[in-house]
Amino acid sequence: MISKKLVFLITVLLVISITLAGCGGQNDSNASGQKQSNAPMQIAFFVWTSTPITDFDPSVEFSNGVVTLNNIYETLLRYDPLEKKFKPVLATDYNKSEDGLTWNFHIRKGVKFHDGTDLNAEAVKFSIERTIKLGKGASFIWDPVKEINVKDEYTVEFKLKYPAPIDLIASSAYGAFIMSPTAVKSNPEGWLTQGHEAGTGPYKLESFQMGQEVVLTKFDDYWGGWEGKHFDKAIIKKVPETATRRQMLEKGEVDVTRDLPYEDVEALKNNQNVVVETGPSFENLLMLFNTDKKPLDNKLVRQALSYAFPYDDVVKYAMGGYATQARGAVPYGLWGHGENLFQYKYDLEKAKELLKQAGYPNGGFKLLLTYVAGDEAEKKTAELYKSELSKLNIELEIRAMPWESQWEMARDKDPNKRQDIFTFYWWPDVPGPYTYLYNLFHSQDEIVFNLAYWENREFDNLVDEGSRQSGIDMTKAEELFIKAQEILVEEAPAIFIYDKQYIKIFNKSLKGYKDNPAYPNVVFFYETYREK
Repeated sequence: MISKKLVFLITVLLVISITLAGCGGQNDSNASGQKQSNAPMQIAFFVWTSTPITDFDPSVEFSNGVVTLNNIYETLLRYDPLEKKFKPVLATDYNKSEDGLTWNFHIRKGVKFHDGTDLNAEAVKFSIERTIKLGKGASFIWDPVKEINVKDEYTVEFKLKYPAPIDLIASSAYGAFIMSPTAVKSNPEGWLTQGHEAGTGPYKLESFQMGQEVVLTKFDDYWGGWEGKHFDKAIIKKVPETATRRQMLEKGEVDVTRDLPYEDVEALKNNQNVVVETGPSFENLLMLFNTDKKPLDNKLVRQALSYAFPYDDVVKYAMGGYATQARGAVPYGLWGHGENLFQYKYDLEKAKELLKQAGYPNGGFKLLLTYVAGDEAEKKTAELYKSELSKLNIELEIRAMPWESQWEMARDKDPNKRQDIFTFYWWPDVPGPYTYLYNLFHSQDEIVFNLAYWENREFDNLVDEGSRQSGIDMTKAEELFIKAQEILVEEAPAIFIYDKQYIKIFNKSLKGYKDNPAYPNVVFFYETYREK
């Protein structure tokens, strides 16, 4: 996802109250016109280990910016995968033809973009066609679309090449945002990327320090209104130190945190002012092998390394039991998960046998593994793996890197300059198997997240056909996606480590905060508030 979707996000939400009087110095044009008030302002302070956003363009961003963008922009619908229901957002309702090739969405009236432009069907058409034309980020989600037509001022029609679940696509966490055509057209190319926005969401971009902090402030004319309890401002900031995050929580400065080291989680369960909850997640951890480089171009070596991995120890000691060993690329609980897929188990004797068959009877090679700096679970996972590989006379160098640097290394044109093992989390854009199988393992002309550089024509065909069938016959589509994963597991271009649980740690006074696994790590600030 990240741009992910790429990346492991550790988050905290700190809520403080300050007085607005005398507050000024806003340095972003998006903040102009903000109404002044002497009333206390409620500020949400959201902290993580990595840069808050990599690209402000909602058609392009496919990484950490999922939190920022989902508070600035909105989609036609929002999906709840646990309830399997769609919530109307910028579309009030929709319908489709019996053959699944025509979909009509009725657009909400009375909605304004942050620049004052009115939302209408033309704006929806412009936004999605722009994303498709740019061909970046998660634009691939719109591949089924043949054409988009404006039927009237508030009705937009999607004509498809083949049946597809456009309601799911239109609710994607990435690549489905609606933006002001006026703002985009009246500014030069690259304007959005440079740190501007053109959304309809409850918050506007006030200021930012690239790689460090994003400040959002309420949009007074938000269509949802500001009656009731809402935060007025949100600060999304990079704070990588684990100890700092826990200290802030224990001092009562932090209202919600997630993904602290698991010994900290257990200790915080004893704090009467803190609530610890777990819930389902569609996020999983993988290690991608650089299959363009020896010895990882050999399937037998990759299988051996999969057998050498200490799955149970990682779940127990790195994750504190808040995870289960993965079975294939699609996480448990999501359609397309293969409950009966083959699952590698820790077996050093089997690993030795496979290494011998591959021509490495005594090991004797060195591998470089990278992980996101500040991620304690990934660090412990790597250390446990290093210990096991040493028993096979395989040296594992472990290197902590900022997410952006790790990703840049993995995309180097020279295979010998890349890491051998790339460790990272994946979560969905559209909640379904396609995002995991296509983004991570399907052949790509321009590599974004297939950082194993693995190609398999039969796998590609199964994934492509599964995508086409998903709009016609979900049962058939699921069968195809699971069959594709059978090939994936056999070929072992990655180690499928674990499916994680979300752990929410929050102040008992915080209200309205709910996890939605279709929008991983996102806090919808408008829906949260503090109750003393």
